[in-house]
Amino acid sequence: MVNTHSSKLAQNLREELNYHNHRYYILDDPEISDSQYDTLMEKLREIEAANPEFITSDSPTQRVGAKPLASFKEANHLVPLLSLGNTFDDNGFLAWHQRASTLLEDASFEMVCELKFDGLAVALTYEDGIFVRGATRGNGTVGEDVTLNLRTVRSIPLSLPRHAPKRLEVRGEIIFPKSKFEAFNKERICQGLTAYANPRNTAAGSVRQLDPKITGSRPLDIYIYGLGYAEDIELTNHWGTMEFLSELGFKVNPNMLLAQSTQHVLDYYHKWAPLWEQLDYGCDGTVIKVNRFDYQRHLGVMGREPRWAIAYKFPATQATTRLREIRVNVGRTGRINPYAVLDPIDVNGVTVRQATLHNEDNIKTKDLRIGDWVVIERAGEVIPQVITSIASKRDGTETEFAIPNNCPACSHEVVRAQDEVAHFCPNAACPAQLIRLLEHFVSRNAMDIEGLGISQSTSLLNEGHIKDVADLYDLKAEDIVSIDRFGEKSVANLLAAIDASKNLPFSRLLAALGIPLVGVEVAELITRHFPNFETLIVAGESDLVEIPGVGPKIAEAIISYFSSESNRKVIEKLSAAGVAMGAHQKQDLTEKVLTGLRFVVTGRLANFSRSDIVDTIKGLGGTVSASVSRQTDYLITGEDPGSKLAEAEALGTTVLTETEFIAMIDQSSAKPFI
Repeated sequence: MVNTHSSKLAQNLREELNYHNHRYYILDDPEISDSQYDTLMEKLREIEAANPEFITSDSPTQRVGAKPLASFKEANHLVPLLSLGNTFDDNGFLAWHQRASTLLEDASFEMVCELKFDGLAVALTYEDGIFVRGATRGNGTVGEDVTLNLRTVRSIPLSLPRHAPKRLEVRGEIIFPKSKFEAFNKERICQGLTAYANPRNTAAGSVRQLDPKITGSRPLDIYIYGLGYAEDIELTNHWGTMEFLSELGFKVNPNMLLAQSTQHVLDYYHKWAPLWEQLDYGCDGTVIKVNRFDYQRHLGVMGREPRWAIAYKFPATQATTRLREIRVNVGRTGRINPYAVLDPIDVNGVTVRQATLHNEDNIKTKDLRIGDWVVIERAGEVIPQVITSIASKRDGTETEFAIPNNCPACSHEVVRAQDEVAHFCPNAACPAQLIRLLEHFVSRNAMDIEGLGISQSTSLLNEGHIKDVADLYDLKAEDIVSIDRFGEKSVANLLAAIDASKNLPFSRLLAALGIPLVGVEVAELITRHFPNFETLIVAGESDLVEIPGVGPKIAEAIISYFSSESNRKVIEKLSAAGVAMGAHQKQDLTEKVLTGLRFVVTGRLANFSRSDIVDTIKGLGGTVSASVSRQTDYLITGEDPGSKLAEAEALGTTVLTETEFIAMIDQSSAKPFI
């Protein structure tokens, strides 16, 4: 028979302990002493030990105690956990704001300013108010299930109030407070253990421990900075959402600002830039987000970065060390890249041993010599660079540097084109170029083929299994199994990843080819206008530069790439291997119902993002312009259309609602709509 008195007492104790947890770990305002808290906890443990059926998943006694895991399971993010684009100066932020203003047709939108935590991003899922899953960011789409470890973080609520959404996911950053990190390291040293380098890496490593007890022994904390999704509730903006999440008991950073103008944002940044080191957690900049969710949806995502948010990083940290060597490597385009080999130096918790030098002109301009004392700089996660030499410390043993005459990988003569700052190896068969190209081709933002690193690629290349990137799709299990670190399961996983990559969007393949200046964002812009290689290969410079964001240099790089017979052969091999080459070109002109018509789009649409409707119009033969003119046939309007509507009415341009446009393209007539 259930002991109703003990059951009720256990429930009361759980609620009381959760309340005091919130006061202590979230509000930093405890109402009882540690000893009083411990007494309440011991009472609850005694009741649960005598009545195991009373134990609930949100009981504070259940934070630590799970058995060690053999490995972490994958956790899929229903809404991608995106990374942010960066800027490092006021002009970069203002340029971001201008781009957003243009797309929104609104220059006065609200923004939310937040401090950018330097920790580990996680997603927390609650069902019926109970914490059921915690996952790392991973690649943004798939992370690792670290639920048991995150249950040990005291500032993560195990249960939410009754008015919480039925299903809720929030995003936050796990941090290791600086003050507790120092004490933690002192304890390790006293135990004869090695001190950890910095709080950020220690926080990430702590969450990824296979034994939750180890995670629970470390004083981790969390700040919630955003919403993944919420059921059964309508939230319209980020500022209100953060207030709502705070009301639910989540720990939200109090140093936020609802900004009404760019000047408010800049004032916020410049207030915190000299103060961030005084904070008790890692912080490397500010984050600026468009406040309204409908504006966020309208702006959408470019690559894996949202257009509606940007990180404005704090100034770089500098340090002084010795430049011992200058070496070079060969990039995937054949570029000869010099880099500095340094005496190891700690820069804001990170040990730096190498730094970029860009090119020979940069080395000469800064008068850098082998053996110099130099100032290096590291900004956020950016690769360290050498800022200047300290000539006053020279003793006469320093030596000047020059780019070698021959490629270090293939011995081919190095060239430097007129008006270029970089030196190149022109040998298309250079093995170093292929290795770097393979590394780029399989990377997450390209073909996303996990499990193939530089050492394995080098082995496949040396053994003759790969002569170009297309050869990846001809690999057999017997080709891979002999490579170091490839067991039977690893081989199967790699082959599966290679096969899965065949069906990625055309833009990913275009970005993967390694065409100079054509990264993920540029590839997406291009593939909206050219649906496949068949149309892109024959495009001229005038066709390419019509694309907003594609200038003459990018156009020249694309044309140069496809003019190479060896590059065209790679495309043919990829096609023969079954890799998607983009949408098939439609030969049936009756489907091009918008041929010859020019459109302008204004306002926020309900059924299309801006890029979706542009793709739709162009796919049906129409063209899209940025501004209304006498040549404009139709203006498609959404919510808050702005000045373009008045311009269209003044010119007598036909105005379509979104519903009318959908009806237009749904008609079966092949005749233009005039």
